[in-house]
Amino acid sequence: MSDSALSVAPLEMDEVVVVPQCALRIPGDLALRRLVLPFMEEDGVLLVACADPGDVAALGTVERLAERPVRPEPAEPESLRRAILRIYGKNARRAPGPASVGSGATSSGATTSNDDFVRLVDEILTCAVLRRASDLHFEPAPDHVLVRLRVDGHLEETQRLTHAAWGGALGRIKVLARMDIAEKRLPQDGQITWQNESTGQRFSIRAATVPSRYGEKATLRFLGLHASSSTLSDLGMSEEHRRWFTDAVTRPHGLVLITGPTGSGKTSTIYAALRHIQADRSKSIITIEDPVECDLPGVTQIDVDGDRLTYAHALRSVLRHDPDVILIGEIRDPVSADIAVRAALTGHLVLSTLHTHDAAGAVTRLRDLGVEPYLLAATLHFAAAQRLVKRLCPRCRTPVPLDAASAHALRSPESAGRTVYSAEGCKYCAGQGTVGRFALFEMLPLSPVEVDAFMGGGSGGPPRGGLIADAWKKLEAGETTPAEVIRVFSAG
Repeated sequence: MSDSALSVAPLEMDEVVVVPQCALRIPGDLALRRLVLPFMEEDGVLLVACADPGDVAALGTVERLAERPVRPEPAEPESLRRAILRIYGKNARRAPGPASVGSGATSSGATTSNDDFVRLVDEILTCAVLRRASDLHFEPAPDHVLVRLRVDGHLEETQRLTHAAWGGALGRIKVLARMDIAEKRLPQDGQITWQNESTGQRFSIRAATVPSRYGEKATLRFLGLHASSSTLSDLGMSEEHRRWFTDAVTRPHGLVLITGPTGSGKTSTIYAALRHIQADRSKSIITIEDPVECDLPGVTQIDVDGDRLTYAHALRSVLRHDPDVILIGEIRDPVSADIAVRAALTGHLVLSTLHTHDAAGAVTRLRDLGVEPYLLAATLHFAAAQRLVKRLCPRCRTPVPLDAASAHALRSPESAGRTVYSAEGCKYCAGQGTVGRFALFEMLPLSPVEVDAFMGGGSGGPPRGGLIADAWKKLEAGETTPAEVIRVFSAG
């Protein structure tokens, strides 16, 4: 790890990625009172951000509670205070750490209560939120239950529970999700509304359980955790792409489609578009989603369930409520495709998503769903495709020459030797070398002539701003790595 330059100046904690399993090893009141915050572990040593690195008594307490040797790291006091309040809440209080969580709430012969399991589940959910995880997995094995978080698209182990502790925690999850506690042999699913007591934030979580060989597996998905605050400036669009996109979503009518595989960030993009449209408070916006990912104040949001209320039924009803803008969570069948196109034809702006590999694929997909060519040519004026890649930490990224194998994988063998960047790892990114994710985009503004050409199987002209072109711009700017770009292209 290369951060000798970073050790000179105090850490700006607003920019530091704090590992929650480290922070929650000490009580919040201690962190706030003495301005100390464990933020990462390196070679078995706990790194502690301190306003006063000479506070031996506070560091000794941290070492005793964390059961780890500690190393003080000077931090700018006000940014450190903000980080502590962000993690523990304004009323910083006792926050038991992973020593209790990791071993579970019970051991052989120990006595537990429902409060233990409530606290255990709250601690695990808090860790997931602090890591900005999209999913939380509980995976039974013969002698433990593995807890893993999906962060930036990848699963990382966070702790292990005893089977006894998992039994109590699973019961708590089922209660929150309104599942049948006694049912252990059939899959179940439900929804949880959970409030982080420290910060007061509320989260909507989709829960699912399924029986497995060593016990019930549970998976929790945080709905709209990333989409809840995304704006167009957060997504990674270039100036040109943002100009094209804002022009498309501020037109009075027509069809705008966001495409890409599952997990490519389509929901964040489409919610950011709605926030941009909301700036014009004269618009009536209605969404039809399965499920509603996050609350948008001032927007009418409709949950469809696929049985009693389908996309098609909801769409027919929505058209009677005088909307200016309609969001359809996904065009998934011929009926919803036909209604969406006709809504765009009759003076509404319709936004939706499709599962296709590229922007041009939106045209052929709608053709396959039976949309008449003349209707599509008259309504579809914009399609975008996207993929998510990890963002390099700007403080420790390192320029390197592009190797020949990577250049070939990036479909540009002649680019071998060009300067790109690699992930190194430092205190600011918890040693990962990356901080969060952003999207690569392909933008395809469409005219009726181009739609006709695509519908007929022609090229319709080259896509403007394809994914690979955008990827090269981000590689040269040091925003991501060749390995990340290769990964998303090999995944399709």
